[in-house]
Amino acid sequence: LLVGDRPKVVSVLDTLDTSGADYDLVQADEVVLMNERPADVLRRKKKSSIQIGCRLVKEGQADAVVSAGHSGAAVACGMFIIGRLKGVERPALCTIMPTEKDPVVLLDAGANVDCRPYHLFQFGLMGDAFARDILDYESPRVSILSIGEEGKGNSQVKEAYELLKMARNLNFIGNAEGRDIFTGDVDVVICDGFVGNIVVKMSEGLAKAITHMIKGVFKSSVMGMMGGLLAKRSFAQFARTVDYAEYGGAPLLGLKGLAIVCHGRSSSK
Repeated sequence: LLVGDRPKVVSVLDTLDTSGADYDLVQADEVVLMNERPADVLRRKKKSSIQIGCRLVKEGQADAVVSAGHSGAAVACGMFIIGRLKGVERPALCTIMPTEKDPVVLLDAGANVDCRPYHLFQFGLMGDAFARDILDYESPRVSILSIGEEGKGNSQVKEAYELLKMARNLNFIGNAEGRDIFTGDVDVVICDGFVGNIVVKMSEGLAKAITHMIKGVFKSSVMGMMGGLLAKRSFAQFARTVDYAEYGGAPLLGLKGLAIVCHGRSSSK
């Protein structure tokens, strides 16, 4: 189901080869602008594409909603239209990131910039469930992102640490520092959405910069170009590993339905 302004959607589809594609168009008279407040979108833009998409899921006409638009509006509409699972106070954006070993789950990636300790505790439970059921990790190692070992961090992290430590069926291994995310020695990293969003975007920027730097080294001399040709296949594999497009959008965990929030700069891939 493609939700949007029908004439504009059709004008794009006319430029593409859609043979064999099974789709229907759903008219949406309004679109959410990136500078609009999510609360205003909920109150005033009932005919926006994100509201209509979430209602399609709530009414059972769609199995999931996918948006690459205003992430705050997508979170708000998912929360108040699709609805939260019983007991969940704050849905969280869950992103998967590459490591030296198996992928790591990080949440919240940006849905909640202001969190209480109990919210972080719930993120730990949801991240654990996601790692078990989707990634098939038998006993996910759960950690909370901080600036050092046990006893370090702000009051939010310290209180959440104590809650996580008391969880019976959670393999909580304590604090993780930023450098620990990519070692593969932890499976679930939890933090508030402000920190998580910075981590994700900084990681994307670093991966892109490293890729460009490696290309620059290969092109800097004749020997470098020869080495680049020999390493072309390995370099392509590395580029795929660190490309965020390979990991898709972030599921919004904690809802009564499926919602995927994609990067605002997402390509067709």
